[in-house]
Amino acid sequence: MRRRILLTGCISVLFGATLLSACSGGAGSSSTDSITLYSGQHVQTTQALVAAFEEKTGITVNARFDDEDVLADQIVTEGSHSPADVFFTENSPPLEYLASKNLLATIDPSTLSNTPSKYNSTDGEWAGISARVSVMVYNTSLLKPSQLPTSAMQLANPEWKGKLAIAGSETDFQPIVTSVARTYGQAAALKWLEALKANAGSHNYPDNETVTDEVNRGQVAIGIVNQYYWYRERATIGASNMHSAIAHFAPHDVGYVLDVSGAGILKSSTHQAEAQRFVAFLTSVQGQEIIAHSDSFEYPIASGVTTAQPETPFDQLQPNSITIPELGTGAEAIKLLQEAQLL
Repeated sequence: MRRRILLTGCISVLFGATLLSACSGGAGSSSTDSITLYSGQHVQTTQALVAAFEEKTGITVNARFDDEDVLADQIVTEGSHSPADVFFTENSPPLEYLASKNLLATIDPSTLSNTPSKYNSTDGEWAGISARVSVMVYNTSLLKPSQLPTSAMQLANPEWKGKLAIAGSETDFQPIVTSVARTYGQAAALKWLEALKANAGSHNYPDNETVTDEVNRGQVAIGIVNQYYWYRERATIGASNMHSAIAHFAPHDVGYVLDVSGAGILKSSTHQAEAQRFVAFLTSVQGQEIIAHSDSFEYPIASGVTTAQPETPFDQLQPNSITIPELGTGAEAIKLLQEAQLL
């Protein structure tokens, strides 16, 4: 997720009469009409959600933005003294990681019921908010659709040497690694990662935005990203400047992974009621409609809302059947990535 616009200093964004602060002070406000949000999600979409929630409820949301893995580790370090009330992520493993540390409270059943149960925590400790899917992005001048691999495993073949781009340190890449390991075993997954690293060479980039841009500019032929990067690139530079396209792997392939974004409430929060209202808002029709029309190009997955963007319809996706519990905390993928020296 390092391709997002990161806010690492103290910033403020004014929404009408409310102030969205990216750096909250202290371990939570003494006021009951304020919560602190740790967000690894896209800044612009989160700001839109926060602004709508503040207008609807009068509750102020103090938001801190950073990579979700950084924030998860920060919460573990802070423990019961964390100022965070809610943690909003792009992927399920950081939430599962906090749940494994017994740091998350139970989400209200009425909120969980807004999202199909397979996209929620099995223990009710976080709610699914949105989703995206991994795809190939390829340069249309360098590759024809008939030349594309049907499986992510084929990208380890020698024919892709010097043609492949990856972002091995991205948290978005970890679910794919887990999918490979759960299907073929850790030894095979490590061998696959080592081959991808060799094939990518200097095209191992720090984030998926760079992968998408480099493929579009013809610096490399093909990469693995989540689908929304390509749509965001097109929205940013214009359709006439796009020299790339996206394609799915074969149905249910190990590289065809659905990633779920979610939100959880910290047990240590002193604003439980307000935090519950915020997560409920994220899964509500109003919150989901904001996601549906946002420039993050993620799929809304709650309250029956569908995306308004010109993407492959969510119900037509055919990802690998790996479940949220099987994706786990990401520890397995991190270990393999470290062994392959991609982290």
